[in-house]
Amino acid sequence: MHGAILSKHIQNPDQPPMRLGLGIDMGGTQTRWALADMFGHVYAEGTAQGATALQLSTQTGQKALQDLFFTVAPEINNAAKQSGKIHALQAGLTGFNGDSHVIKHLLANAFDLTEKFVKVSNDIEIAFHDVFLPGEGYLVYAGTGSIAAFIDEAGQFHRAGGHGYVLDDAGSGYWIARRALKHIWREEDMNPGAWRSSTMAIAVFDQIGGHDWNSSRDFIYQGARGDVGQLALAVASAANTDTIAFSILSEAGAELARLAHAMCLRFGQKPIALSGRVQDLHPIIALSLAQNLPAGCRLRLCKNVAHHGAARIAAKQATLSA
Repeated sequence: MHGAILSKHIQNPDQPPMRLGLGIDMGGTQTRWALADMFGHVYAEGTAQGATALQLSTQTGQKALQDLFFTVAPEINNAAKQSGKIHALQAGLTGFNGDSHVIKHLLANAFDLTEKFVKVSNDIEIAFHDVFLPGEGYLVYAGTGSIAAFIDEAGQFHRAGGHGYVLDDAGSGYWIARRALKHIWREEDMNPGAWRSSTMAIAVFDQIGGHDWNSSRDFIYQGARGDVGQLALAVASAANTDTIAFSILSEAGAELARLAHAMCLRFGQKPIALSGRVQDLHPIIALSLAQNLPAGCRLRLCKNVAHHGAARIAAKQATLSA
């Protein structure tokens, strides 16, 4: 867990503590949190291990989420004490399907809040609101997974993709890692030891910690989804010298463009934003996405600061409840 105080507010001791909002963005690779005040100013943030809504379906998974929240709560509360107290919480959870009872209970307990001041939604909804107003454009998000999102003027959430790593998530970090490993091991089937002449395979095996099949098998099938997705970093590190790695990243951009194209077919052409950590892997991803968009579509690249947006939403709720 790594927290950071971005700025420090001086609180008048004669004034009541400032009502703060806590935003939490939970993804498969990483959980990020931020604190915002009533003016929307974000002054503290940090990170923790990743989490997904799939964990809510088992007692073991729920226990892991509970442990995560109780581990991070002391640091967040200490950051809040510098100028106020947390009064509302907005969380975004990857894979969330709308059943909020368990997750709201866990969060309320960890941060000593009543459940009516804890709001939970899909992490992509939070990310959308940080980039667009309702009806304004389409958000293509690519991290460990991938999805395109649109919230219309009536507040209705629409999606394309986001079907998970087993079915698709094309263009995501996990997809990039899977494509690379598939190529590497097909080459090994035909020519054992071929990995030694592949910059991509060397980088991937170095990150896995071994070049034998057992090492890859254990990493893929026993490791966390986010850990597998991190292999995309190794693929990207080889892209300038390895044609296969470059091709995989280019295909990732084309797959993300497909998600945007699906939204344009359904709701008409609108501005498109790309967010998520995949865009930082290599410039070819965004370039390929832009080249494969429908003619006339405008693309902008956005830093993923959904936890800031969530904190501002919570801060507004905290102010309204005063």
